[in-house]
Amino acid sequence: MFAGSPNAITQTTDGYLWIGTDAGLMRFDGVRFVPWAPANGQHLFPSSSIYSLLGGSDGSLWIGTGSNLARLKDGNLTNYANGLGRIDSIIEDHRHAIWIARTRSRDEGGPICEVTGPRLHCYGKADGVPIPYSNPLVEDGGGNLWIGAAEGAASWRPGSSTLYVPKGLKTAKGLSGVTSLATGADGSMWVGIDRHGRGVGLQQLIHGRWKPFVTPELDSSTLSVMSLLRDRENALWVATLNNGIYRLHNGKVDRFGAVDGLSGNTVSGFYEDREGNMWVATPEGIDCFRNLRVVSFSPREGLTDYSVESVLATREGDVWIGNFGGLDLLRNNHLSSIRQRQGLPGVRVTSLLEDRAGRLWLGVDDKLEVYEDHAFHPIKRSDGSQMGAVFAMAEDRDGSIWVEGLTRPTQLLRIRDRQVSEEFTLPPGVGAGALAPDPEGGFWLGITGGDLARYWNGRLEIFRSGASANSAVRQVSVEPDGTVLAATSVGLLMWKDGKFHTLTASNGLPCEGVFSFVLDSHGTLWLYTRCGVVEIAAVEFERWRKTPDARVNARLYDFQDGARPAMASFHPRASLTPDGRLWFATSVVVQMVDPNNLALNTIVPPVHVEEMIADRTSYPVQQGLRLPPRTRQIEIDYTALSFDAPKKVRFRYRLIGYDTDWQEPGARRQAFYSDLRPGKYRFHVIACNSDGLWNDVGADLNFVVLPAWYQTRCFLLLSIAAGICAVWIFYRLRVEQIARAIGVRFDERLAERTRIARDLHDTFLQTVQGSKLVADDALDESSDLARTRRALGQLSVWLEQATQESRAALNSLRTSTTERNDLAEAFRRALDDCRTLKSIAVTFSSPTPAKEMHPIVRDEVYRIGYEAIRNACKHSEASQLTVELSYSQDFSVRIHDNGIGIDPAVASVGKEGHFGLQGMRERASRIGGKLTIVSAPNSGTEVTLTVPGRIVFRRAHRSL
Repeated sequence: MFAGSPNAITQTTDGYLWIGTDAGLMRFDGVRFVPWAPANGQHLFPSSSIYSLLGGSDGSLWIGTGSNLARLKDGNLTNYANGLGRIDSIIEDHRHAIWIARTRSRDEGGPICEVTGPRLHCYGKADGVPIPYSNPLVEDGGGNLWIGAAEGAASWRPGSSTLYVPKGLKTAKGLSGVTSLATGADGSMWVGIDRHGRGVGLQQLIHGRWKPFVTPELDSSTLSVMSLLRDRENALWVATLNNGIYRLHNGKVDRFGAVDGLSGNTVSGFYEDREGNMWVATPEGIDCFRNLRVVSFSPREGLTDYSVESVLATREGDVWIGNFGGLDLLRNNHLSSIRQRQGLPGVRVTSLLEDRAGRLWLGVDDKLEVYEDHAFHPIKRSDGSQMGAVFAMAEDRDGSIWVEGLTRPTQLLRIRDRQVSEEFTLPPGVGAGALAPDPEGGFWLGITGGDLARYWNGRLEIFRSGASANSAVRQVSVEPDGTVLAATSVGLLMWKDGKFHTLTASNGLPCEGVFSFVLDSHGTLWLYTRCGVVEIAAVEFERWRKTPDARVNARLYDFQDGARPAMASFHPRASLTPDGRLWFATSVVVQMVDPNNLALNTIVPPVHVEEMIADRTSYPVQQGLRLPPRTRQIEIDYTALSFDAPKKVRFRYRLIGYDTDWQEPGARRQAFYSDLRPGKYRFHVIACNSDGLWNDVGADLNFVVLPAWYQTRCFLLLSIAAGICAVWIFYRLRVEQIARAIGVRFDERLAERTRIARDLHDTFLQTVQGSKLVADDALDESSDLARTRRALGQLSVWLEQATQESRAALNSLRTSTTERNDLAEAFRRALDDCRTLKSIAVTFSSPTPAKEMHPIVRDEVYRIGYEAIRNACKHSEASQLTVELSYSQDFSVRIHDNGIGIDPAVASVGKEGHFGLQGMRERASRIGGKLTIVSAPNSGTEVTLTVPGRIVFRRAHRSL
């Protein structure tokens, strides 16, 4: 893990742990060790070996190396003068002044120095310091500095000093002297002494007198002490050479060495962080000691073996432990054992029970014994045979002891007055797993398949839970109100009011495999499960009892809290002592939880953003960080500095400007984003410690993703301007198009009005004018009655003609205005009108089937044809008129008469003052048709109109 051996540990105010090694400086956040490297332009320490560290109250980190002192603050490194010698100790006194102790110095300045601004002021013999070199340095409660050296321990303050030399110290050959100092709670001074690894010991200096520390567990004079530390609980930690760690607290001595999991038996130093965790440096690594919520008792604490089968807490507070090779007893926090040589009638202790008289019942191998008055009394069947391995026991309301043995089929034995009075064999296929007395009488059993059964008055009643066939009931308990609780492999089972309910993961359990459970004196439910110890507060448990579908808030103590989940083979598996402590048998060790001493971690974890990585490039973490254009992948590394249980730290983060809500990454310490749009962002992260205490302030990082040239505001404005211009140009073009279309429609309407005016002028108005002349002529010769009568007759004829001509004009406007009008029928009506004006033979034919025509085109065709028919009837003096329609590939209409014909000049340019022929040509041109007029004097006239089919026919028009 480390390039060099760790020598020193400290914590800075930002929460980071720092480790000084022979190869440099490391930073630790509880999960990752990161080698420290100086920033650009800064120099490494003259010596890479670091022997001492101090986290200053101002947030600085003081670093003592083999030749100089350095200060790291806000990323800036300051190196003090080289040649100071090896810095073995750095302390901050009550005035927040920094002091160092040094050895192997090249100057005569003295063994201790005070940092004064950018310089060091050293104190030596001239200042009253009685020793030339110093290893440890501490400050006592009175403000005196204590200095340890080969000569002894010295107390010094400017103007006053005292040297304390242990008895025989000067005559001890090869003595390296005082290696460590620690203040005592009573004002004394603990002194650690080493004699080149051969040991001198741990001594205490009380009011100027030396007192060796010797207890039955430890003769400290044999130790070579390397470092001392008194923690916040006033326990003294002793680091030794080759003997591991000793912890002295309230007269009790505990030892930890390599056999106990320590990384090495040689310990160089300690550090207690602000959460109370103790960090230990050895040449092989770093170890952490902390108070566990779940405490284990094993052979290391005095148990017989690593095979705990059952645990029973008595009414007197004793804890009996069924083990392999002995019956263990924990009484007054002292462990003892009853083994075969002390009278135990067997090797393997199985099930345990305390009856109401206080006697201890226990299974030993295949026997049942009663332990009373320090003696074992066997219980046998009436035939003298043994009971078999005792799996579980219960005492019913009547005081009878019921015993379940590991037999096939399963048998239940009732024992009264130490005699077997009843034997009950369970039905085939029904195997019991647990027993519990019923307050109303009889007892309850947990049976195979996750079901329950009640035995009372010789009758067994089975209640099916509906659980899977593989589920098993591991413990049964009956509450005073008759509610039955059972630990099963699928959760906590409850039988209440004739119904089964199960507390599972869907209700908030961290895991569903429940080995055992116990209710403490406050009504809190404690479950021993396959993932650890689960605590469900009394109010939560009661809420679930009343509303089984409710979700409970459960708290888990897992392996990080010391839990070692496993299930013991016999009963009881969980028990409660009168002092409130909970005991669980695990088949390996006994585990204990003390609900009254589960101190919460009240230290809010500092949160830091550590690194920004964009497209595999690392950027320094600074506010206003600017990332290059077109950045695709972003990784933000963050951390929270809680060392109590680092893997239980939970995070929440959000990227303001992108995320709409908090993200829940759990324990992950990286956030990932991709394809962020250019703009300003603020990354905000918060965290909670292992006990759910949140740091809501958290940490922030403001950064900007720069835009590419096509993402800039100028480009956007230009694009908007270009878009506006394009829209304006399109608008102008569209306006002109609409204006042209409207102009065309106006021109068409004007042309139509002009045609109508021509029609009215050439027909209706001329007839009316002629009628007026006839009327005037009749009025001039009013005495000639015959003349007047002829004039009036002529006037009647002309008025009739005017009526017909006006009707014809209206028909030309209205007849073909509907889409479904029949062109052939329209021409027939026009021919009928022609016969009313003149006696003429008409012929109409349409040799091809009619096709649907576009109404506008058809209307123009009709008007052209109607004009030709009207001209033939009025001017041709013909006796025969033929009209022929053809619906072939193109449409054509031919109108032929046998009249006097048309003057070629009139046929080509029209007659002055008349617009009929001109209007016909205009209409034909408008619909893309071809109008042909063929005529000769006295040979008749033929008018032919041809219109392309793609224009006139409706289907062809739609396909265009």
